Amino acid sequence: MSEPGPEDPGGLLSAGSERRCRARLAAAAGQGAAAAAVLVPLCSVRGRPAVLFTLRSRRLGGPHSGDVSFPGGRRDPADADAVATALRETREELGLELTEQNVWGQLRTLPDRGLMVAPVVANLGPLENLTLAPNPDEVAEVFTLPLAHLLREDNQGYTHFRTAGRYSYTLPVFLNGPHRVWGLTAVITELTLELLAPGRYRRKTVVPARHRSA
Repeated sequence: MSEPGPEDPGGLLSAGSERRCRARLAAAAGQGAAAAAVLVPLCSVRGRPAVLFTLRSRRLGGPHSGDVSFPGGRRDPADADAVATALRETREELGLELTEQNVWGQLRTLPDRGLMVAPVVANLGPLENLTLAPNPDEVAEVFTLPLAHLLREDNQGYTHFRTAGRYSYTLPVFLNGPHRVWGLTAVITELTLELLAPGRYRRKTVVPARHRSA
């Protein structure tokens, strides 16, 4: 990875940033098995660091149909670990053949409707060098948001949830892109921004214990 240029003034995807992030993720490893995994695809678009998202096809049905998401799904018995699940699902959904060399590490597992989900952070490199082949049965659209966009406060929102008429917890929402990023995908995006830009992004959400991973 080259050192930061004018389109990446913070060096968010530089070799130095990668080394720091890999070390931080390795120090937090050993969280146990997860029932599902997603890939958090970092990339660059015309030299600008970005995150790649998918829009789930409505053909899938279920509670996440039509939502913004990351490539991922349930762990297959043949998957060796969460990384294998995330790479397999990315291949099935986007036609991308990635290897473990692309993977920086794993964020903490998160609960989603009774399943523990492992977010796996990987760098795809320049998007212009890749050929995406989205599976129309699973993916309706692929889009990217620059990290600079996600780090701007005017693009960050929060949803406050109430239980029995009282404040319960707060989750993030990322706004002003082609689609609203919310739910588990927004939580994972927030953790990724904390990892990449600890001096520029601080999590403001408050999640009760029953929504946190162990």
